[in-house]
Amino acid sequence: MSTPKEYSLTPQEEDRLVEAEFRDVLNGYLASNHRKKVEIIERAFRFAKEAHKGIRRRSGEPYILHPIAVAKIASQEIGLGSTSICAALLHDVVEDTDYTVEDIEQQFGKKIAQLVEGLTKISGGIFGDQASAQAENFRKLLLTMSEDIRVVLIKMADRLHNMRTLGSMAPNKQYKIAGETLYIYAPLAHRLGLFLIKTELEDLSFKYEHPAEYERIDRLIKQSEARRTTVYNDFSLPIKERLHAMGLKFDAKARLKSVYSIWRKMQAKQVPFEEVYDLYAMRIIFDCDNAADEKVICWNIYSAITDLYRLHPDRTRDWINIPKANGYQALHLTVMGPDGNWIEVQIRSRRMDEIAEKGFAAHWKYKIGEGDEESELNVWLKTIKDILDDPNPNAIDFLDTLKLNLFASEIVVFTPKGELLTLPNGASVLDLAFALHSELGTHCIAGKVNHKLVPLSHRLKSGDQVEVLTSKSQTPKAEWINNLATAKGKTRLRQALRRERQPLIEKGREIFEAFVAENSIELNNDVMTKILGTFHVGNRDDLFYRLGNEEINIDQYISHGSDKARSSFFTKLFRMPGKRRRSKPVETPEQAEATEVLPPVNMKERYVLRYVDDKPNFELMDCCSPIPGDDVMGYVRPDNHVEVHALTCPRAQVLKASYGPRIVATEWATDNVKFLAGIHIEGIDRHGILQELTALISHSLNFDIRNLNISAHDEVFSCDLSVMVDNRRVVADLCDKVKKINGVKIAERV
Repeated sequence: MSTPKEYSLTPQEEDRLVEAEFRDVLNGYLASNHRKKVEIIERAFRFAKEAHKGIRRRSGEPYILHPIAVAKIASQEIGLGSTSICAALLHDVVEDTDYTVEDIEQQFGKKIAQLVEGLTKISGGIFGDQASAQAENFRKLLLTMSEDIRVVLIKMADRLHNMRTLGSMAPNKQYKIAGETLYIYAPLAHRLGLFLIKTELEDLSFKYEHPAEYERIDRLIKQSEARRTTVYNDFSLPIKERLHAMGLKFDAKARLKSVYSIWRKMQAKQVPFEEVYDLYAMRIIFDCDNAADEKVICWNIYSAITDLYRLHPDRTRDWINIPKANGYQALHLTVMGPDGNWIEVQIRSRRMDEIAEKGFAAHWKYKIGEGDEESELNVWLKTIKDILDDPNPNAIDFLDTLKLNLFASEIVVFTPKGELLTLPNGASVLDLAFALHSELGTHCIAGKVNHKLVPLSHRLKSGDQVEVLTSKSQTPKAEWINNLATAKGKTRLRQALRRERQPLIEKGREIFEAFVAENSIELNNDVMTKILGTFHVGNRDDLFYRLGNEEINIDQYISHGSDKARSSFFTKLFRMPGKRRRSKPVETPEQAEATEVLPPVNMKERYVLRYVDDKPNFELMDCCSPIPGDDVMGYVRPDNHVEVHALTCPRAQVLKASYGPRIVATEWATDNVKFLAGIHIEGIDRHGILQELTALISHSLNFDIRNLNISAHDEVFSCDLSVMVDNRRVVADLCDKVKKINGVKIAERV
């Protein structure tokens, strides 16, 4: 656990530090294009400083430095004005002191008070301690966004400063905060067009989750700087000369990929750092006084570059004519550099660049009139309005559904009349039908794509012209959920199914409520989860539907003959020793069926993964099968059993973001213990290669092979095997040795 920083400043020196930090905020504001409302900012600072007097952050510094830092990010990095600066300075006053929203309104007016109130509503982060509260908290954030986008922009500034100062927190808190940042805040920043903030949030999250990997990649980036600079200079010099000859005023620079994006590429392609060739892109930003000329200049620069270098035909991206949903505009092309590697070039005007870096905040600079700044965001918010209205109680499903919209890259399709529609990548004909109207979706039977008949499951591509075909006799089907890639489509399908099933759901609800009342069952999240697990259903509506449809009979299921057997069943299922239990967060059925309750785990210390009396004090999860050497975390179940997940595991992402208080930092202490690891091998098939593989692994290297599957097709073989190993390093060494066998092209851990 990090030790809080000790401050040895006198009160006078500390006060001078606070005043200097505030002056920095004020000077940045005065240098901006905003109207100069210095007096109200000064008053907000004095008010917040007095309210937080004597309070310190965990790092030891005066608390007021945090609101000042948030105001500075909001002003200088996002580009917000005086109202937002005041709200940032005051954002913790209502939550942490005795002042109320009414006090803020009386002192600073209704608008600032509304922003502070919006920030206070979501002050606990997106997620509460209980899973059942998550969806509602996130709805609050999105609903507040629709009222005033500045709330979420200030919240982004708040989260960014918390991530920058995360080093003073305990390791389990670091995992929780980094996890929810990577799970929701970073993609939300991306969706809002806050590229710089999104990149920094990702890098900081990665730094705290995988510190060794972060340091290694950062070191390799620095070591390769000289070589990169030489290649970039050789590549960019002819382009700069050509653009100067065209009479353009421009800046040209190399934009290096972030540590996190490089690591993601290494993971996705299973390549070492040295084989990630597109470490940087060249960015050209030109001056243009007339927005009408921007498109012509972009294509003139494109033409000049393709005269000099060979173009990659499949990697040109025109986001000038069709901007991304977050407003991003640029022209991207990829050409062959002098060293034989592909290099991406991004062409933007100064206006486009500012919008790309600052997102919706930068749009305000280029809008005319009041209230216009939220128009583009409202287009997006309309696409998720259905999700906000959906009363689905499953918080994890809600977040996953929403993330379909946050993460998805985009395609553009056209209606038969030529109307342009933007959809997430992977969207189907059915997604398009639901995007146009719920009735079209529920009655969709097929589609015509580029005048050819296709099923409703057909996945669309950019540029497709699509016609939706419907029938009045068609009704929505539950299995359609597998054909949908959009949040709107999934939500509207669930609502349609719910309407169809509603009479039976109501009937089942009455049966269930009568049963609960008759047996004096005290319902809470714990009990309800166990009931859902017992009947193998995902949510209450499914349970009620099956009861109403007479697919299950709860009375017959419970009545096992004798009163003693019935009592035993109740005790096991509902854990009702007669004492009132506190409601706990919803667990999966597997987690709810605990066998043995262990002593509580100290969440503030690192949990040491070890064997005690030949038994592990942890449980490795099959979803990611971690082994010693992997970056892992522990999730403490209600029975105090510790699940171990790799930090890269999708399930771990959900747990960190959803059950933060139950995440514990871990360290391995498992000497002389073997673990099962999976390895995938591919290569050119030849006689005897399997014999060479098994001889190397089991005889030369002395590994125990537990499972082996090999197949060959068209002279290419594929092999999956499981071996017993000590740690991650051993697996890497094994893969390196297997790659040296003649014909083997790929050997990697899975």
